[in-house]
Amino acid sequence: MTEKPDVAGIAVPGMPIGSPGMEPGGYAEPYAVFSFTESGETVPFAEHS
Repeated sequence: MTEKPDVAGIAVPGMPIGSPGMEPGGYAEPYAVFSFTESGETVPFAEHS
């Protein structure tokens, strides 16, 4: 990755269809990616539709 955001990690809650690893072929639900800090603070990181 060329970007190095100051976060501890990212998560996609709920395993929405169409997110990485959940591709059934042709159908995708919109979903949000959240980042989190070492202290547990969450912030919206990206949205995909």
